[in-house]
Amino acid sequence: MTALLVVLMFAVFILIDHYFRSAKQPVVKIEPASFLEKPSLPPSPVVGGFRVPDHLRYHPGHTWALSESPTLVRVGMDEFAAKLVGKIERITLPQRGQWVRQGQKIWTVFHGGESVDMLSPIEGQVTDINEAAISDPDQARKDPYSDGWLVAVHSPDAKINLRNLLSGALARAWTEQCAARLRAMLPSPAGALAQDGGVAIDDLSFQLSNRHWASVSKEFFLS
Repeated sequence: MTALLVVLMFAVFILIDHYFRSAKQPVVKIEPASFLEKPSLPPSPVVGGFRVPDHLRYHPGHTWALSESPTLVRVGMDEFAAKLVGKIERITLPQRGQWVRQGQKIWTVFHGGESVDMLSPIEGQVTDINEAAISDPDQARKDPYSDGWLVAVHSPDAKINLRNLLSGALARAWTEQCAARLRAMLPSPAGALAQDGGVAIDDLSFQLSNRHWASVSKEFFLS
């Protein structure tokens, strides 16, 4: 009988100790990881009138890549491309499961009866596409670095592919050169790019009406 009482008292002490330990521990709510999660980042530098976020890597054809994991890469068009194309009427994106190669066509943008093929910054298999950008293609122009992303790619050689892209000071110098070439193409170069704050206007395409879109596409999108 005494042994039974000792066991019961021991069990009660364990329950009391467990209660107080649990009360001291904060309850942490674990949210599922979101592909569209927006990290807290410093303001993007503006170069030649265009934002160039430092955490992205850029293909010379004006697409960007963001490494989400060692093999998952999110892809979109940069702000230079978005503002140059202007209001986007339609975007055709690759199919899920399709294999894309670095430097080859990944999507086509349609504007004003013209179209431009854009090149993939990464090689791999398309795992997801931004359905919202298909239903509202102008989203890629309004918010090219966040909600306007276009494709997610599983890239087994992402580390090697990313080394082939522009980043940091090199990406900023390249953007400055592109802005200078664009200013030279505009009818009135002085101030033709910038609005208040030094950021380029949202639609530059209307200023290029005297040039065939094919030449613009070849010059800046390499296609």
